[in-house]
Amino acid sequence: MAIQVPFFRPDIREPEIDEVVASLRSGWLTTGPRVKRFEEEFAAAVGAPHAVAVNSATAALHLAVEALGLKAGEAVLVPTMTFAATAEVVRYLGGHPVLVDCDPVTMNLDLDDARRKLEALRAGRLAARIPADAKPVGIIPVHVGGLMMDVERGRAFAHENGLWVVEDAAHAFPASWRRDSRSPWQRCGENTSAISCFSFYANKTITTGEGGMATTTDAELAQRMRLMSLHGLSHDAWGRYSGGGKWDYRILAPGFKYNLTDLAAAIGIHQLARAEAMRQEREAVARRLLEAFADVEELEVPATDENRIHSWHLFPIRLRLDRLAIDRNAFMEELKERGVGCSVHWRPLHLHPYYEETFGWRAEELPTATRVWETLVSLPIFPSMREAEIEHVVATVRDLCHTHRTAVAREAFARN
Repeated sequence: MAIQVPFFRPDIREPEIDEVVASLRSGWLTTGPRVKRFEEEFAAAVGAPHAVAVNSATAALHLAVEALGLKAGEAVLVPTMTFAATAEVVRYLGGHPVLVDCDPVTMNLDLDDARRKLEALRAGRLAARIPADAKPVGIIPVHVGGLMMDVERGRAFAHENGLWVVEDAAHAFPASWRRDSRSPWQRCGENTSAISCFSFYANKTITTGEGGMATTTDAELAQRMRLMSLHGLSHDAWGRYSGGGKWDYRILAPGFKYNLTDLAAAIGIHQLARAEAMRQEREAVARRLLEAFADVEELEVPATDENRIHSWHLFPIRLRLDRLAIDRNAFMEELKERGVGCSVHWRPLHLHPYYEETFGWRAEELPTATRVWETLVSLPIFPSMREAEIEHVVATVRDLCHTHRTAVAREAFARN
């Protein structure tokens, strides 16, 4: 039978299953002692004093911008090369996302373009998209694929311009960065921003099925996010229904329903314990792919950096379409036909109808993301990926590149 390689396969083992069963038997199904344990252990893992568990990274981002006081009419710099959640949480509170282009190498937010967009906003040159009186208050960078941006440069930019920073770290656990080889490592979430927001969706680096976490060094921000994660109530469910808790509560603010369940945390506790081991497994797969594709001139492999510990949530290749007689979509169809699961991360926000029609963003205003996304293909990378699966991915990609190499590229290859 032909090999079928899924885009992702969750690595769920007996300890997770046993913990879920124990949670079911305990009677604690919603937020309870396992959520508390998960928060404490995750905070320790990233080196943050506070962690708030929620039911998605989107919820974490929403709580973060609310806790930081984002108001209707204010503006937030957001990368166009990201998933919907990064910008939509700004819209939840009536804010205006100012879309920023991506770095051509890492695909992380381009701080040079962020500066240009900020200057244009303040000068009223974005008035056709963002109201001229929209005050810029924050920036939400994304660590694309798990390769962290230059945190220090990002902080300096934010400080210079009076902006708060919320990290969309959905891809970046566990990941770290350092300024250079003489500098100490700093973990993502270890005071790398005002609030760091992580994802535990089914295909993320660790999973709870659905879930997320917000980490911060600020006790007041943590308290506000925790309050708002459960209807703005003065006591959480565990406090109200455990033996020593009080039955009464007060509504302190019009909050949300974002709490994580003990059933989800039961999975997360044991995923967290294996997080670095699973990262190393993904890194081993990434090294194999990087080596295997090093001489394939029809594609570019993901950026690496000796001053980054990459989480390797994604392995996105970029097709050199001028050397191929096939476009990205056809390439992906052939991958799937040959049993290789794949995806694209992402269609940039400015190319979605909502952002085109509501704000009038044009492709030429975000040229790098516009160009790059048409070349992107994310290949399978996950822990416990079998040797035969890795070999099948490599052989299939190499064969497709060879088969669809343009005549000009064939001549150039022959000369070399």
